[in-house]
Amino acid sequence: MPAAALRHDWSRDEIAALFALPFNELLHRAHGVHREHHDPNAVQVSTLLSIKTGGCPEDCAYCPQSARYNTGVKAEKLMSVESVVARAQAAKSAGASRFCMGAAWRSPKDRDVEQVAEIVSAVKALGLETCATLGMLSDTQAQTLKQAGLDYYNHNIDTAPEFYGEIIHTRDYQDRLDTLENVRHAGMKTCCGGIVGMGETRGQRAGLLQTLANLPEHPESVPINQLVQVEGTPLHGVEALDPFEFVRTIAVARILMPASMVRLSAGRQQMDDAVQALCFFAGANSIFYGEKLLTTGNPDVEHDRALFRRLDLHALEVVEEAGTVHADILETAAADSCGQGCGCSAAA
Repeated sequence: MPAAALRHDWSRDEIAALFALPFNELLHRAHGVHREHHDPNAVQVSTLLSIKTGGCPEDCAYCPQSARYNTGVKAEKLMSVESVVARAQAAKSAGASRFCMGAAWRSPKDRDVEQVAEIVSAVKALGLETCATLGMLSDTQAQTLKQAGLDYYNHNIDTAPEFYGEIIHTRDYQDRLDTLENVRHAGMKTCCGGIVGMGETRGQRAGLLQTLANLPEHPESVPINQLVQVEGTPLHGVEALDPFEFVRTIAVARILMPASMVRLSAGRQQMDDAVQALCFFAGANSIFYGEKLLTTGNPDVEHDRALFRRLDLHALEVVEEAGTVHADILETAAADSCGQGCGCSAAA
């Protein structure tokens, strides 16, 4: 059977029909697509570090790093190159194959990008894949990061276009799309997903996935975040999403973007092992691991090690030009200090 074709013309009705499939039928279809494009027992493992925490001027309703909300997150300066490299080396030793760095900026200044470029070069020299999320980028800034060796740039679209204004007022949806275009133009891979469980409807979840699937190129990495409710943010107290609806979202994302890595991202701490297992079956094949996702909790490494063993999963090897980065099963953590996974302007 030929592998599922990559499409960029999905209609909202087609995606709504996928969501409406009987649960077992949807998972069967998604798993079939997953097996056509990926090793169903391999999971790409990433570590996420906040290299500049807090003080973001934006008003993203989910984000504890916004300076507008009283969440207990203190603004900090950009970490030194030496400090980041030490954490990256620990992450590599612990089994991570990709090191993701987040900074709580709306849009970095050129001098900020130059400093991050130096950090990226040093981390890349360790043999790790590199990813950064720094907010909106100009075309020139994207080129600078590419030249430094940045492999992936994360910039989530967060939600459907029609729901976006309910969550964020300090930037437009088009601003996010423009940054993604600048990143693609620079030749970097894109990491782009969204957050579910923010009070959106199923139709709006379909709209989020429609936007992602109909981009000019499917994001190479698609983080699907479940809202981590943080006291002090406007979304604290919103009704929690049914866990099976989250699994449906993973499954539909896999069908729409067959070749992408679908990342089971923020919210794993709130999921039991059975729900995570369903997500892996439905097509999730990437995770963050470590004690924290920037500023919020994440399952600890020993728990992830045990879960991988119980599900007969193994960490994905990443082959680099200079050799092989072996992503062995999870040892000690190195993720630290928004916490909605790798993706909002404040590095969620």
